[in-house]
Amino acid sequence: MKLYRVGVIAGLVASAVALAACSSSKTTSSSSSPAAGGSSSASSSSSSSGAPTCASGKLSAQGSTAQTNAINQWIKDYQSACSSATITYNPTGSGAGVTGFNSGQNDFVGSDSALDPTKGEFAKATSRCGSAPMDLPMVVGPIAIAYKLSGVDNIVLDGPTIAKIFLGKITLWDDAAIKALNPSANLPMTKITVYYRSDSSGTTQNFERYLAASAPTIFTSKPDKDSSKAHFAGQGKAKSQGVSAAIASTEGAIGYDEFSFAVSGGLQTAAIDNGSGTPVQLSKDTASAAAQQATVASQGPGDLTLKLNYGEKAAGAYPIILVTYELACTKYSSSSTGTLVKDFLNYAATGGQASLAQLGYAPLPTQLQTQVEQSIATIS
Repeated sequence: MKLYRVGVIAGLVASAVALAACSSSKTTSSSSSPAAGGSSSASSSSSSSGAPTCASGKLSAQGSTAQTNAINQWIKDYQSACSSATITYNPTGSGAGVTGFNSGQNDFVGSDSALDPTKGEFAKATSRCGSAPMDLPMVVGPIAIAYKLSGVDNIVLDGPTIAKIFLGKITLWDDAAIKALNPSANLPMTKITVYYRSDSSGTTQNFERYLAASAPTIFTSKPDKDSSKAHFAGQGKAKSQGVSAAIASTEGAIGYDEFSFAVSGGLQTAAIDNGSGTPVQLSKDTASAAAQQATVASQGPGDLTLKLNYGEKAAGAYPIILVTYELACTKYSSSSTGTLVKDFLNYAATGGQASLAQLGYAPLPTQLQTQVEQSIATIS
């Protein structure tokens, strides 16, 4: 495994690229149309500065619910400009996405965790592709600790307290541990209702990695996509949408959810005491600060698996983050499929990044974006 530092996420939000539009190679005239966000500048499937080729065909994808809002926007904008392409995405969850990809059901999939070689996922993907598979980071998504508690707008939590809440060891909002972190808050004696993902979820795995790093003596389970293995208290809900809706409708509720769903659902989010001395509010910038020490741990040609530091204690660094990957083959059995996968994913990695900030995500930084483009360019 090749491990090298990329300095990921520094200056993240400022690196968003102007939204691109496509022109069809099937006609004698070249045309482009502005995508959402206003720009009509073009990008290339091999370079962000040239005009892309809008290949004809259909693509089927599924997977991560965390990236649903992002990929739906990408598909809408891409198809608006490239009318000969049809792309469908089913937000079934990261686990289902990986399974679907490895069984040949989909052309590419989204996952909040890279292919896991210890579970044979990378080997299965290699067999399915007949070529090297690649994990392509596309979206940085902070994981919100979202809650609903009337009259309490600013809650601070830390890793040990969060672990105890989700394991059912803290059951009331006025518990001494929560009071200690929020001495000026008027905390009610309201029952805490925990919600977690019931489906196989990369968001769950990343959340559990944070708990394992920040509260290792309390959260002792091995981080996994299956939340039942952690023996969480409370109720499981399917997909990011299910968790967000359950929190919004339940007084005293708490759950973990990708930040874009907390934003779209108007949910309260907790600040995190990461041990730096000052609680960190969730934002794209504070998530960026936590990811600055990320490294790329390549599993093969074109693969850009990121290694994140879930125990980050730097001031202003929000430590509960995930990266959503698109999983694709280096070479497809159908060259037309490979061409369309390459063109769409290049659009997502370049022009499509401009729409992320307003949706509650963080776009790719320049350096990582360049690496992603280079990997995508090898798809055929």
